[in-house]
Amino acid sequence: MIDGLFDDPEAASDFREEPAPPDAPLAERMRPRSLEEFRGQEHLVAGGKLLERALAGDLRQSLILWGPPGSGKTTLARMMAQASGMAFRPFSAVLAGIKEIRQVMAEAAQKRRARGTATLLFVDEIHRFNKAQQDAFLPHVERGDILLIGATTENPSFEVVGPLLSRTRTLILEPLTPEDLVLILEHALEDPERGLAGRYLAAPGTLTRLAHSADGDARRALNLLETATSLLEEDGLIDDACLREALQKKVLRHDKSGESHYDLISALHKSIRNSDENAAVYWLTRMLEGGEDRRFLARRLIRMAVEDIGIADPNALVHTVAASGAWDRLGSPEGELALIQAAVYLARAPKSNVLYTGYAKARQDVGECSAEPVPLHLRNAPTELMKKAGYGKGYRYAHDDPAAKDEMDCLPPSLAGRRYLDGN
Repeated sequence: MIDGLFDDPEAASDFREEPAPPDAPLAERMRPRSLEEFRGQEHLVAGGKLLERALAGDLRQSLILWGPPGSGKTTLARMMAQASGMAFRPFSAVLAGIKEIRQVMAEAAQKRRARGTATLLFVDEIHRFNKAQQDAFLPHVERGDILLIGATTENPSFEVVGPLLSRTRTLILEPLTPEDLVLILEHALEDPERGLAGRYLAAPGTLTRLAHSADGDARRALNLLETATSLLEEDGLIDDACLREALQKKVLRHDKSGESHYDLISALHKSIRNSDENAAVYWLTRMLEGGEDRRFLARRLIRMAVEDIGIADPNALVHTVAASGAWDRLGSPEGELALIQAAVYLARAPKSNVLYTGYAKARQDVGECSAEPVPLHLRNAPTELMKKAGYGKGYRYAHDDPAAKDEMDCLPPSLAGRRYLDGN
């Protein structure tokens, strides 16, 4: 159960931001309390932008906040709740189920009947709710019992049910820039009340390197800073040695079944198609280091060999199949080099999509045209009866009769002259 979720609505009608306790993690203590402290997302929060009115207390529409971890989704929801003066209910899809949803909806409906005001419901990780659980919000959103703010790291197009998506406005948050993260880190180092009160110094360039290691995630950046300072005595210097110890091995954000999975494989495929071998090595390495399934990568490389190279270099298929077999034999880490080699070969190879487009045209004809019988001259005639029926009559053996190549039709009559591989 979430603290404060099922309190008496009369006793907890308005949202008040409680300060984080002194022993809370640095990232929680430094959560922005006002728009002046908030960094990033200028396309949403700057003057005249979409959230300006909502952050001034005039929230009129339910929202879905879609963005990567540490981009400010929860903070924005809390600031909108603070400004609105509405009853605020935080709700985690990780910790709650349909029973809790119904209880919160009943509270919200009761409050609206009694006071005529809606409840602002914040649902963190809304994508973790199944269809039935998400559908439970619909009537209450429609009646105005609640204004819903759902936060998700996954693409709402796939993870939020259509009826709920149509009743909300989706706002896309971007990863924070390294410059934004440096400002956040500097503030944390200097803040006398919630931060580190100037007890530590950072060597030149250290905060920038730390920011790059955080991959746009403010929470991760602050956690890394806290780890680094825990390695030092008071008034210590955060230098390269300290930062290396704090970072250890960078853990890449990579969901092997979520959107980043498809975004990264798309980047690899399009880089190879564009003959950019350096980009191909980078994106493939990103996925390898992120723990992507090696067999999935091998299969996709084989697909690229036939889809984008094909008959322009038939050896591409040989190389990718061999790379797949090499990984199966060698495993990690030696086998990864075979996959890298295959990707570079594909990027350098001449390109042709004639097989891909030709196959698509043939499939269309097979699906839309009548399935005509095989022309008699193309049929085998292993029996005397079949010969008498005309099977094989008129067939010309191209090895002995080269003119047959141009003079003997091999397509059904309705498709005579159809070209699937023209120009290639």
